[in-house]
Amino acid sequence: MLKIGLTGGIGSGKSEVSRRLSARGAVVIDADKIAREVVEPGTVGLSRVVAAFGEGVLRPDGSLNRERLGAVVFADPDRLAALNAIVHPLVGERVAELQGQAADDAILVYDVPLLVENKLAPMYDVVIVVDAADEVRIRRLADHRGMPEADAKARIAAQASREDRLAAADLVIPNEGSLDDLEARVDEVWHELVRRAARG
Repeated sequence: MLKIGLTGGIGSGKSEVSRRLSARGAVVIDADKIAREVVEPGTVGLSRVVAAFGEGVLRPDGSLNRERLGAVVFADPDRLAALNAIVHPLVGERVAELQGQAADDAILVYDVPLLVENKLAPMYDVVIVVDAADEVRIRRLADHRGMPEADAKARIAAQASREDRLAAADLVIPNEGSLDDLEARVDEVWHELVRRAARG
């Protein structure tokens, strides 16, 4: 089993690469997606969050109001630590479960936005960084998500620098060109991963 850490700054196109690797047969484990799943209505995670933060973090339909919870925890490191103490173990259990279901010869791709920030590179056999210049990412965030330039710049500034991310990479997927260019590079990387997996 080959464990791949896939990362890239906001607007780099990491999700697009993740989809393309999945289409080639990778087992993709998306940490952010799992973090959302473990606090869906009816889950143990959501009931623990409500017990810790009160009914005020719920929407009228009983789902988690992420914006309201975010406003509470990002202003207070202790509250953020309390939230992480609830969510992280549940995410860990779910990741272990998904890993357990994967074939022994699977190529497991962990989609981890903050891999570099949280110094997680040693956990993986291969770290892939999806890379694009800041100005390209700012333009994408404006075009695809309608994000104001100042917000895009602030989000990029809050993440690891491009240099730090590239320093952690075993393989780089540049993503400043066309989708055809991206497809060709993902194909090269996939063949390299298959080769490494076969080598064991």
